[in-house]
Amino acid sequence: MKEKQNIILAITGASGAIYGKRLFDCLHEKGYGIHLLISKQGEQILREELDLGTDYFQREGVFFYKNDDLNVRIASGLFPCLGMAIVPASMGVMGRIASGISNDLVSRAADVALKEKGRLVLVPRETPIHEIHLRNMLTLSRAGAVILPASPGFYHRPRSIDDLVDFVVGRILKVLAIENDLLKPWEPSSGAGPE
Repeated sequence: MKEKQNIILAITGASGAIYGKRLFDCLHEKGYGIHLLISKQGEQILREELDLGTDYFQREGVFFYKNDDLNVRIASGLFPCLGMAIVPASMGVMGRIASGISNDLVSRAADVALKEKGRLVLVPRETPIHEIHLRNMLTLSRAGAVILPASPGFYHRPRSIDDLVDFVVGRILKVLAIENDLLKPWEPSSGAGPE
């Protein structure tokens, strides 16, 4: 069996915990070493939206970190990692990262990903958004992060919520350069489709 490759996954306190759970499931199925951070608000959203506790994520190959502990290996630029995804990413977390404020492990690990020119995928689900949110996203994008809003497509004719979730998670995996079969190739039938 190949050596596990590391991915940092953070689940923060924005609605849309289903995206973080599904990404976790896909990464675990593929055998990645998952370095998991769940903020206190993220734990609350998991309970409220999915009836899940942190015990769901306690599996082989999963490493848990406390969000208030900055003295861990994923807070270092020397940690070997394919990338980091914050799914969902609250606007508060995105604002702290955009401002360079590393006052918790989620923002510190994201800061490390940016400074090391690694992959950082931020998945906001907030709507509507205002000018400060937009400025923070622009700052993050200019610093090298990928802003991937939880905006599912419909040209593949989704039949369930799972289809909509898989569309977004498939895009996250693609940005992390992880092969997946969640995204079906688009085949035009009437000339309409993705832009």
